[in-house]
Amino acid sequence: MTQPGGALFLLVALLAGTGIGFLVANRWRPFRSEPSSSSLSQDADMAELSNGAKTLLDFAVDFVWRTDADQRLIRLDGSGRPRFGMAWDGRRLWELPWQPLPPREWCSLREHLTGGRAFAITLRLDGIDGGIRYFELRGWPIDGETSALGHHGVAFDISDRLRTEHALEQSRKRYQEVIESVHEVVFRTDDRLRFTYLNPAWTRCTGHAVEDSLEQRFTEFLHPDDREQARERLVHVLAGGADDYAGQLRLPTRDGDIRWMEVTARPIARDMVPLDSGGVTEPGVVGTMNDISARRIAESTLRNVNLELESRVRMRTAELEASNRELEAFSYSVSHDLRAPLRSISGFARILEDDLGDTLTPESRDHLERIRAATGRMSQLIDNLIQLAQLPRRVLKKESVDLSALAVQVIDELRLEEPQRGVEVEITSDLVASADRELMRTVLENLLRNAWKFSVGSTPARIRFYAERNHDQRIFSVADNGIGFDMAHAANLFKPFHRLHDDPGFAGTGIGLANVQRIIERHGGRIWAESSPGSGAVFHFTLA
Repeated sequence: MTQPGGALFLLVALLAGTGIGFLVANRWRPFRSEPSSSSLSQDADMAELSNGAKTLLDFAVDFVWRTDADQRLIRLDGSGRPRFGMAWDGRRLWELPWQPLPPREWCSLREHLTGGRAFAITLRLDGIDGGIRYFELRGWPIDGETSALGHHGVAFDISDRLRTEHALEQSRKRYQEVIESVHEVVFRTDDRLRFTYLNPAWTRCTGHAVEDSLEQRFTEFLHPDDREQARERLVHVLAGGADDYAGQLRLPTRDGDIRWMEVTARPIARDMVPLDSGGVTEPGVVGTMNDISARRIAESTLRNVNLELESRVRMRTAELEASNRELEAFSYSVSHDLRAPLRSISGFARILEDDLGDTLTPESRDHLERIRAATGRMSQLIDNLIQLAQLPRRVLKKESVDLSALAVQVIDELRLEEPQRGVEVEITSDLVASADRELMRTVLENLLRNAWKFSVGSTPARIRFYAERNHDQRIFSVADNGIGFDMAHAANLFKPFHRLHDDPGFAGTGIGLANVQRIIERHGGRIWAESSPGSGAVFHFTLA
């Protein structure tokens, strides 16, 4: 039980000083003298003052009460009376149906009432709305000549206030639970960067006890190499030179390990009152610390892996460059050292043919022609091998290429080489693609020459060059109605030196389609074929 005081006590004192307090305390006592004209005027003034005091009290409190000398209620009045909701007349305060209080509280209340002392107490009551209502009662003794004539006082319905305070307390507890359960360290400092709050994550991350860390400077926990830089930037934030601070700092733990902490902080807002500050906002910073040690280790590991990978790439690049140089030397050797004997063989065969002239038998002349044809095929094979070896190193020079025009050029050359053949050729116009012009010429020349060569026995021979769209991809095709091939052997179609037709009537080195596949793959496309024996063949290819 507490002593009454505060604003209410001041209000009652002011009322008493103006005579209104006397009226409020004694308005229930009847006047015993006969009224005179002057007293009637005074009574009117006093009545007006009484009404004013009553109005003022109605605004200040929920109801007023008074007891007689036997502590029985003789008055209970005010705006809050309907919420009181029980019979009261003639009953003592401790006899009303309040919810139970500890016996010590009841004894104290009775002692104050019977002893003529002021008091203040909070009581609970079942309201008429079915809920529990809380009332704060304050009382003062009515002094008589020899003893107290009873008590009078006021009561406040503090139910809404208590509910609000309870809700705020619950909200504070929930907020505190959230702050204390997060993995990140949450901290607050004063204007000298000394910790004034730390959540339990601080101990989990650093091993330092929270109670031992409070009032210690934040920078004292940092690695010596990070302290000055962190202090300067945080002081800059405190001085208003920056809105916030963000950085990665090293923090030694209690066990001596080094933790990398990602720290963010900002000044304490003027309107942000800490939970344990008693309503006072002090300058400082608030922020979080997140343990990023695992991430830093992963980043360091990744950097080391990248450095190792770069070293391996440089080593492999050097090896590849050395291999390319060796390949270039081999190509030169093949081109120079092998061609010389071929030229000699072909040259001596021609000399023999010229010197012997008519003395050569048909069989000898056939042998010489075969020797010269073989050297020619060998020379062509060398050219194809060199081209196959140089393709991976060749730099693509992409441009807009009219493939239809290139196909027309190849067909015109074939007609000049074999004017006696009547081949029906259909070339779709305006087939344009972004590609290397010279390499695409090689592709079309190989595919169209094969179509021309393997359709020699067809009457009439037909060759088509066209394109079709499959979804968002354009597919170019070269088709003929020649002898075709068995798809069971298609896997070897684009391998060097593999020929599906061994008939000597179909000349070739077995390198052409291998070159075509490499060129198409260099352009980001693919090539495949469809055929069956005696039904011709179709070669499809795409370009990126």
